[in-house]
Amino acid sequence: MSLSLAHAGTVDGMADLLIVGGGKMGEALLGGLLNAGHERNKIVVVEPLEERRIEISKRYGIVCSSEVEPCHGAILATKPNIVPEVASLLTETGVKRVLSIAAGVTTSTIDDSTGGKVPVIRAMPNTPALVGEGASAICGNSAATEDDFVWAESILGAVGLVVRTNEALLNSVTGLSGSGPAYIFLVAEALIDAGVLVGLPRKISTDLTIQTLLGAAKLLAEGKPAAELRADVTSPGGTTAAGLHELEKNGMRVALASAVKAATQRSEELGRS
Repeated sequence: MSLSLAHAGTVDGMADLLIVGGGKMGEALLGGLLNAGHERNKIVVVEPLEERRIEISKRYGIVCSSEVEPCHGAILATKPNIVPEVASLLTETGVKRVLSIAAGVTTSTIDDSTGGKVPVIRAMPNTPALVGEGASAICGNSAATEDDFVWAESILGAVGLVVRTNEALLNSVTGLSGSGPAYIFLVAEALIDAGVLVGLPRKISTDLTIQTLLGAAKLLAEGKPAAELRADVTSPGGTTAAGLHELEKNGMRVALASAVKAATQRSEELGRS
């Protein structure tokens, strides 16, 4: 992906928001913002692939560009390796603040390209943002103010939950919620196969698994601790107790903890590289 600098923006010469990168996460944020009432004529998507620009423009009725344009605020939704290049181009346009969702790219790396004077909010969202149910954690560089955090929260909040944390914990966030959807999908896949194993048609097993996960998530969202919800379902000597015993015996709890730890460590390695 190679981008260049444009010398003309929208009608007034400067876009309100520039989304640099028209991939899945960039599109998810775009859709969330539009659903939340943001004006189409104040958002520009920068995407080097012509086919993708045409697709996004037709789907959402917004301006797409192949060049970085002057803007008040920008979202970095690019591949991590080109973030420094894009951040430098944005600085040339006089960008006021930046929200980066590029995996593993630290605020100090972006500061090296901007001179450290541009407020930078770094975020770790996850893929359920594609359906408006994302989970994002954010932190900021030394130039970021409360207004910058609120701005970032208004963007990410359009596609789900947003929490604030310090940058040292973002790798842990990656290990838990960033990679977490894949863990849940693996659990779903295993449950579906298990249902088939005990005689259910695959379609019925799939439907029951999806609804079970959805219902369990809604119960959790009501605020009752997970341990209490589990206890509510578990009658002494009953079927659930028997199933849970097997899960514990086979190390499910330890396996999940190991997965989060391994993903966290890998995020740290990628950040260093």
